[in-house]
Amino acid sequence: MAGSTAQGLSPSLEFKRPTQDTLLVQLSGEWKIGQILPPLSKLTDKLESDPTIRKISFDTAAITRWDSILMIFLNKVIEYSSDMNLSTNQDGLDKGMKNLLKLSSSVPDRIVATPRQQPTSLLKSVGKRGVEIKIETLRTLSFLGQSYLMFVAFLKGKARYQRSNVLLMIKECGPSALPIVSLISVLVGMILAFVGAVQLEMFGAQIYVASLVGLGMAREMGAMMTGIIMAGRTGAAFAAQLGTMQVNEEIDAFRTMGIPPMEFLVLPRMLALIVMMPLLCLYADFLGIVGGFMVGSILFDISLFEYYQQTIALLTIADFTGGLFKSIVFGILIALSGCMRGIQSGRSASAVGEAATSAVVTAIVWIVVSDAILTVIYNALGI
Repeated sequence: MAGSTAQGLSPSLEFKRPTQDTLLVQLSGEWKIGQILPPLSKLTDKLESDPTIRKISFDTAAITRWDSILMIFLNKVIEYSSDMNLSTNQDGLDKGMKNLLKLSSSVPDRIVATPRQQPTSLLKSVGKRGVEIKIETLRTLSFLGQSYLMFVAFLKGKARYQRSNVLLMIKECGPSALPIVSLISVLVGMILAFVGAVQLEMFGAQIYVASLVGLGMAREMGAMMTGIIMAGRTGAAFAAQLGTMQVNEEIDAFRTMGIPPMEFLVLPRMLALIVMMPLLCLYADFLGIVGGFMVGSILFDISLFEYYQQTIALLTIADFTGGLFKSIVFGILIALSGCMRGIQSGRSASAVGEAATSAVVTAIVWIVVSDAILTVIYNALGI
């Protein structure tokens, strides 16, 4: 936008008084970005020093070239005039300037309306919660059904996934989790030994600490604690990964290309946990027994040979098998909960965080419920 081809003239301001109550602002030169503009205070000082001025008009005939910087300056002059209760006359502006000024002032300020919080009746709250539970149940059943079909396709050798992804997931679920599993397992074994020993010491039966720790870790605590650790560590990671892919529309891209997301994304994660959970469970059992031995040897002078003999005298293959089977079930549940929450995630950063949190909560609830069911089944079968 330009009014002339002249160049090199710095922008300047001059003032005239065509009438007693009018100040004529004459603008000249190039009003473009990069130029040193005259300060607005030159105009405001003039207005404040002369209270007889009630109107401002413009003369832009001497402007050679201009761009948005001129509009910014004129807007500041008009806003200041409005604050000082002065009127402005835009007749001295050319048509392009007038149109741009009109456009810049045509967008109203955004007014955010605060909705009134209406009290919700108990019946409405119960009904709303019931609908949410129904929707959540249907979404869960739909995902479980898709997971079943995915696993059937895998057993038939028709599932489409990358084996390299399975190896990558195994590394993330297995070796990377060893430090935290080691720490928690040793501490759990020490806690079991200390709590049991306090009671057994009353009867002079401290040696049975080995039986208590070994049985507790093999049948219950090894699989349970490993499952809870992996739910907080791996389940949340699965939900965050798939939730981020949902935000970036990568999952939609898979569907567009005809690649089933369940097979390509969920199956490798489930297989990795199915493979690694039993191994981590055995590792946790061993370290828990070691933690129990540390307490027994330090507090009650139980030798390594005595502790070993007492442990193998009570534990059977069935005890370890029951714990390993639980760990496989927990691994499947962790993979399902993490992947389900990730795929069902919304398309925002906060939704991904909520998906990760929900995945951990869902996995832990499923682990506790399934553990209770399996324990009842084991007891009924005499395992």
